[in-house]
Amino acid sequence: MRPSETRVPGWVFMMGGVGLVGMALALVVTGDVQRFFANWIVWLVVLLTLGLGALFMVALEHVVAARWSVPLRRVPERLASLLLLLVPIAGIGLLALLGSRPLYPWAAPGALEDKILAGKAAWLNPGFFTLRVALCFLLWWVFYAVLVKGSLRQDEGRDAAFARRARRHSVLFLLVYAPTITLVAFDWVMSLEPKWRSTIFGVYLFSGSVWSGLAAITLGVLYLKKQGRLPGVGPDHLYNLGGLMFAFTCFWTYIAISQFLLMWYANLPEEVIWFAHRSRDGWGMVAILLAVVHFAVPFFALLSRDAKSDERRLSFMAKWILGAHALDIYFLVMPSLERGVLLGVMEISAALFFIAAGVYWAARSMRMGADMPTGDPNLAEGLEFHL
Repeated sequence: MRPSETRVPGWVFMMGGVGLVGMALALVVTGDVQRFFANWIVWLVVLLTLGLGALFMVALEHVVAARWSVPLRRVPERLASLLLLLVPIAGIGLLALLGSRPLYPWAAPGALEDKILAGKAAWLNPGFFTLRVALCFLLWWVFYAVLVKGSLRQDEGRDAAFARRARRHSVLFLLVYAPTITLVAFDWVMSLEPKWRSTIFGVYLFSGSVWSGLAAITLGVLYLKKQGRLPGVGPDHLYNLGGLMFAFTCFWTYIAISQFLLMWYANLPEEVIWFAHRSRDGWGMVAILLAVVHFAVPFFALLSRDAKSDERRLSFMAKWILGAHALDIYFLVMPSLERGVLLGVMEISAALFFIAAGVYWAARSMRMGADMPTGDPNLAEGLEFHL
């Protein structure tokens, strides 16, 4: 199958339409603007971290001069284009969010009357917040254009020097990626409860970003293999993807436990309040569920050597991981409303709409360029890779 023959499934449009109508009706009936924007933040962060995780893997391949992943590289390059999809979503939503100020306490009228919020006003204010968001997106787009568009041009011009340029630019991207993903964690998520702080929170979101990106890459590779569009990609390539998903399962768990134990041991009121919100009103059960679906299941499912290269298991676990990542972001955002566990028409409709948007864009991106970076001189070596 040629890339241009890729079709978006009809059910994607139906699911997206149902989700959009459901969100609109729920907003009109309930008038709950705060809950609407909380769901918007959840799914914006889910899609954003997935796209950034894919771009991170592209850059990492260039930095370490990996050969085994060259035949697979077009998949993360295509998935990184999710950053382009998020331009209208983030722009329109951000203006509406800061305009109505229903969600972030530091943006609400009278916020400066609180001494703690007043002390953070130099950082947490609508103008500077918007500037940081715009700067982050600008930097991500620049590196997307350099790394992904440059790779596509290499297919046409067979420019062997691109590999050297891409390596230098990838080093710069990794240096930019660390602070920008931290800004997303601090600004978009942690400032929902601005009196709480955690210096490890950026690393926490980074681990989930790469984990979800790897899962989406795995699904994309398996899809193209099933269509016969990745000839030469075998079990050893899949084993490395499975191994990376397993590794980041462990890494996320380590960071999550480290954050919890440090705050539990110190037992400072301004730190434990965040965990208090997530241990009552039903959220304690969600925390237990998150530990099971985000760690226990993928850990044991991917533990054996054979599991890491089994196509059916990898496909199932990649979908599972994407669902677990969405649950994780939901757990980070929704308890800040202090209403208990929310799972109604608004949440279901938002999930349907944004999942449909993500699937549509991912399917559409599979038409971009050749299925392998044919202009890369290391492609042949990558196809010959064996463990």
